[in-house]
Amino acid sequence: MTDFLRSTALLLVLLNPFLVIIYLVDIVDKLEIKQFSQVMIRAGLISSAVFCCFAILGDAVFSSVVQAEFASFQIFGGVVFLLIGLQFVFQGPAAIEILRGKSEHLAGAIAMPVLIGPGTISASVIIGKRLDPLIACTAILAAVVIAIAIMLGLKALHDIVRLRRESLIKRYIEIAGRITALFVGTISVEMIMQGVRTWAGKF
Repeated sequence: MTDFLRSTALLLVLLNPFLVIIYLVDIVDKLEIKQFSQVMIRAGLISSAVFCCFAILGDAVFSSVVQAEFASFQIFGGVVFLLIGLQFVFQGPAAIEILRGKSEHLAGAIAMPVLIGPGTISASVIIGKRLDPLIACTAILAAVVIAIAIMLGLKALHDIVRLRRESLIKRYIEIAGRITALFVGTISVEMIMQGVRTWAGKF
């Protein structure tokens, strides 16, 4: 049970629904709670399926299927998140809408790269090593369900408060988004450096 809780908490921390909701602020503003719920549930299902695959198959996904080193994924993932962080620092929430593309692809675009990233995939591999396949998938589903539920709750709270304090909310989101973008950018550079160090260690 301890490993189960630790594994669930690990993925939940990396999913970080309080950070993700800031990156999704444009669709939080545009969509009604029902539409937002449908999009987030679909994104959660996509993400859960990917996480479970990595938990079950582990590093074999990279070595056998992709035929690439995990370090390559770390470097590429770090570059993607670094670009997202830079866009958010200089352009604010509007930058994420550009990166996600058209609204009909929202679920997939939220799943990747917002929910599915080097950190969460690495956590899925770790969870798969700690737990039996069925329990590992249960822990992953629990973390994703909790994360989605928190984001839906924040969306509902946003809709209630927005009616009275819309300008204040927008200002807070802009400031908080730029600050968290600095954090994401720092983590992105660390991912890139970890990948480079792994590659360098092979020579």
